Amino acid sequence: MAVGLFALVKYGKALLLLLPKAKVLTTAGSALVSVAAYALFWGWRFAAIFVVLIFIHEMGHVLQLRREGIKATAPMFIPFLGAVVGMKELPPDAAAEARVGLAGPVLGALGAAALLPVYWATGSELWLNLAYVGFFLNLFNLLPVTPLDGGRAMSALAPWMWFAGLFVLVLLLFVAPNPILLLIGLVAAFDVYRRWKGRNEPGAKAYYAVTRRQRALIGATYLVLLVGLVAGMDLTYVERQL
Repeated sequence: MAVGLFALVKYGKALLLLLPKAKVLTTAGSALVSVAAYALFWGWRFAAIFVVLIFIHEMGHVLQLRREGIKATAPMFIPFLGAVVGMKELPPDAAAEARVGLAGPVLGALGAAALLPVYWATGSELWLNLAYVGFFLNLFNLLPVTPLDGGRAMSALAPWMWFAGLFVLVLLLFVAPNPILLLIGLVAAFDVYRRWKGRNEPGAKAYYAVTRRQRALIGATYLVLLVGLVAGMDLTYVERQL
């Protein structure tokens, strides 16, 4: 143990200096693992750009968290589940949570839209298909149920909409059953139950107190995103001959 303590004191400072680099390596490493996983189904080019689209979406959350004064980690990629961003502390209120939640789809939608000029310049359907997937990914995240981004927006707009989001998830599971949707549904059900059960506690009432102006701005952002992403999917949809 003494040897271990000596090593910790001796090399602890160096480890602290390397920690930021380790975080970068962790982000890059998890991104490469995700690219490899997606490439098994879609090929390397599609997989690599798809991971970049996820990164852009997640950086929307990171940038908004920093604007809110909350320290955030770099995105950690999880194959077939997207990516997650760690927070050093929770948002102070539902309005801040909604802003952080919607920042992901805002930047993600811009990232998907940025692929359109590349498609127009090259004529390659790869870019059109990626733009479509990008619009779809961000639209799916607007489902009004936590922990998805739309559910975080509903924290400030109408928390009862979480149940509508759960209902939509159940319908999707019946239409297209898959383990990823099931996992999202289970996490969502637990989170909605936890939040709804504690909604009348003093701390929760203060957390969900939102001004009319905040609600109007968040609602307008949500609706513009919803319409824009649906329009983006319609614009980039390519009918396939079976």
